[in-house]
Amino acid sequence: MFERIKPYLGSLLVVPVAYYFLDSRGEYGLIDNFDLIIHEAGHFFFSFFGNFIHASGGTLMQIIIPILFIMVFFKSKSNLGIQLSFLLLGQNFINISVYAADASIQKLPLFGKGKHDWHYILGELNLLENDAEVGYFFVGLAILSFVCAFLIPFLFRK
Repeated sequence: MFERIKPYLGSLLVVPVAYYFLDSRGEYGLIDNFDLIIHEAGHFFFSFFGNFIHASGGTLMQIIIPILFIMVFFKSKSNLGIQLSFLLLGQNFINISVYAADASIQKLPLFGKGKHDWHYILGELNLLENDAEVGYFFVGLAILSFVCAFLIPFLFRK
């Protein structure tokens, strides 16, 4: 009996974790320290491609790293690894949503004496007055990531 439900246990984990991430949106948690390291590394790696990509690099890296994890676990056929990676991707989208929604008011504390990436990005795109909507777009991507995490064992049965 346990062997039949074992592949779906990860999906049971996804629901409360996803709810926690969505419910605590905007609160700084332990995993945000990991996100900050990835974010700042992204600025370094993308600093060679001009101001806009440099400013976007932190956010790009927060998306790229979990996607790389998804690809690695997909190749190794680890459904739980894929699920955890989708959870990380969704959590990063939540993190990004808070930062993007803060672009016009710039109240979030920034690392060092840095400039607000999303203020610059949305300003360049003439979307600064739509920062809340951009934030909610990323919340939508987070929810989509969480749904994907939940569905993995149903889509890739062993």
